[in-house]
Amino acid sequence: MIFFQERVATKELVVYLIDASPKMFSPAGKLENQEEESYFHTVVSCISQSLKTLIINRSYDEVAICFFNTREKKNMQDLNGVFVFNVAERECLDKPTARLIKEFSHIEEQFMGEIGSQYQIIPGNRENSLYNAIWVAQGLLRKGSAKTVDKRILLFTNEDDPFGSVSGAAKIDMTRTTLQRAKDAQDLGISIELLPLNRSDEEFNVALFYADLLGLDGDNLTQFMPVAGEKLDDMKDQLRKRMFKKRKVRRITFSVADSISIELNTFALIRPTLPGAITWLDSITNVPLEIQNSFICADTGALLQGHTKRFHPYKNKNIKFSVEELLEVKRVSTGHLRLLGFKPLSCLKDYYNLKPSTFLFPSDKEIIGSTRIFIALHRSMLRLQRFAVAFYGSSSHPQMVALIAQDEISNSSGQVEPPGMHMIYLPYSDDIRKIEEVHMNVDSVAPRATDDQIQKATALLKRLDLKDFSVYQFANPSLQRHYAVLEALALDEDEMPDIKDETLPDEEGMARPKIVNALEEFKVSVYGENYDEDYMEISVSEASKKRKDIVENAVKECANYNWADLADNGKLKDLTVVELKYYLTAHNLPVTGKKEALINRILTHLGK
Repeated sequence: MIFFQERVATKELVVYLIDASPKMFSPAGKLENQEEESYFHTVVSCISQSLKTLIINRSYDEVAICFFNTREKKNMQDLNGVFVFNVAERECLDKPTARLIKEFSHIEEQFMGEIGSQYQIIPGNRENSLYNAIWVAQGLLRKGSAKTVDKRILLFTNEDDPFGSVSGAAKIDMTRTTLQRAKDAQDLGISIELLPLNRSDEEFNVALFYADLLGLDGDNLTQFMPVAGEKLDDMKDQLRKRMFKKRKVRRITFSVADSISIELNTFALIRPTLPGAITWLDSITNVPLEIQNSFICADTGALLQGHTKRFHPYKNKNIKFSVEELLEVKRVSTGHLRLLGFKPLSCLKDYYNLKPSTFLFPSDKEIIGSTRIFIALHRSMLRLQRFAVAFYGSSSHPQMVALIAQDEISNSSGQVEPPGMHMIYLPYSDDIRKIEEVHMNVDSVAPRATDDQIQKATALLKRLDLKDFSVYQFANPSLQRHYAVLEALALDEDEMPDIKDETLPDEEGMARPKIVNALEEFKVSVYGENYDEDYMEISVSEASKKRKDIVENAVKECANYNWADLADNGKLKDLTVVELKYYLTAHNLPVTGKKEALINRILTHLGK
């Protein structure tokens, strides 16, 4: 488990380094329209989507798109086989713009004619295009300090051994110089990240060369075995996780003991999207209005000047309080997180988690040594299977919280979740309701699941398990539709791009034979063989009976009104929506729509 020192970078500089060798233009699979999709097309689609996300989330970041293994060259160092797509001569990087996205998304159409694809590392040729590409990328990232700016190189390729075509001393020399160039870039604070694509004929073997370039060995090498990048969705998912930025909510102080406090940063894993606050403007000047409160004496009607004081009667005396004194009286919590003790994890029930948790990660910005103490506490909690109970909250809403240590979660493509702690807001006793089992017959025994039903339910849940689940995989569909409209306007497109709602159930996955069989076995074990037929008969009879009762009640209530008189005198608008629906239901008319629509429907039916 490794705790990385948190960076305070507020800006990110990214170079997309794309292999443009002929292998990248070989077919990787078929699109939905059954056309062949090349690896190069996959990378272009992913980067286009990433640039669109940057415009919305981090428009102040800067990017560069750089191809290597090209016929033409365009770079400041005038090196062969490297073509910088979007950066002008003598410039560093460019901001993601609508024009850049539009030009880059259509690059395949003119790539072969204007840039060209060509193997640069071949026997008898001393050119090393990968070395040149890293050098050019390092030059593009030359501005800005590594302390305030995040510098990254994202390398896309389907060639696991770039020097496989050469051998002997030439291969050894090229490998050594390329690794040294990568190390020089990393020493300058530039991180190099690999996004590999598996070829259909063989799996990408990172151990051949890129393990040394990335500094992977031992467990890190085994964990990095890349996920197949043949599908566009797989590569998009990998890239989105790499580019995702956790949003820090606030910095808090964690009091571990009387004289020991550490600094923590809090991150909101899920935050509701709320509309902005209403700003009232002056009707003439459009200047925002300021709200001012004035107090008037109840006895004299005079305008009170100066600060007001509150009082509380006590033994025939009015005890006065200033605003500051009242705030101090109400201050139950200082806003700090205060450790109270530890309990076994078995004491923490699932239903205590009533709202999304907050993720905690240490920071040494204000209190040096916070990370060291946090790591010691974190490891002890994992080893002893304990969670911490702490006091936290504002003056208006103090509450108890549970701190649960989370170990690092990794899969074949790298880190999925970082190590840290989740802060779960524990409910008050009034928030927990004890469920009472109510039965028609007092003497009857409560139904219990049989062993067979439990076994079938367990098998079904195992089939429906979400492997490698992460909140980063899902985007708000409403926001995505809003951004898609903005994107279409910015790119001057005639049609809005299709938005995939990732929150909807996976119908294709649910239709897999093993899941269908597990679901059917569970239904049969609980409801019996003829469940569907019996259920349909019961549903139809209950629905018709309920509908009949609603109509009868509407006819009865409708008779209490003189609808013709109300319509003639314009008094239908004085009735409530429920009263208007009595008439519509009694006369078998639609009851949907706003109040005005209901009134118009009644007037039309009355012939008014």
